[in-house]
Amino acid sequence: MAIPRPQPLELHAHAMDNLQYIRETIERAGSFTAVPGLGGVLMGSTALVATWVAGPAAHGARWVAVWMAEAVVAAAIGIAGAAWKSHHARMALLSGPGRKFAAAFSPAMVAGVLLSVVLVRHGLTELLPGLWLLLYGTAIVSGGATSVRIVPLMGLCFMAAGAVALVSPAMGCALLAAGFGGLHVVFGTAIAVKYGG
Repeated sequence: MAIPRPQPLELHAHAMDNLQYIRETIERAGSFTAVPGLGGVLMGSTALVATWVAGPAAHGARWVAVWMAEAVVAAAIGIAGAAWKSHHARMALLSGPGRKFAAAFSPAMVAGVLLSVVLVRHGLTELLPGLWLLLYGTAIVSGGATSVRIVPLMGLCFMAAGAVALVSPAMGCALLAAGFGGLHVVFGTAIAVKYGG
């Protein structure tokens, strides 16, 4: 009596499984290229507007409120820009590299929020520009380890501006404008030109 042999898998189905595995492996190992260049330019533009609206280096409640609102606007622009760029690149925003970028970027940002609350409560708002620039730069350097080379370079520039602002708090507001405004515009333009969108 003959034993029935199992039906062989269709070659097409087997090939599709292999392609899916290869695609997922490449995605996990690849670089996060959805850092939005045009989004960075928009973020820089809104930061320059926030500088004008917040006024001179008063560091009062209104100044803090304006910059907190700017942080929310900039975060929304950054997320929307990354989603748009990912969509046009036919790559999931939270793919392997995207998840790694977010995981590396988030801790410094959370630390920045918590330290900002502490500094505001203790009336040390003149230290906020340096703190924000330094920790934002740290977040970009950490997240940028999974991205193209220009991204961590941008983060280092933010960190340098933050270090100067912490040492010389009188320069904090000017460096805040130069960092969140100028650096975003310059690096955003370079990213948009070289890496698209």
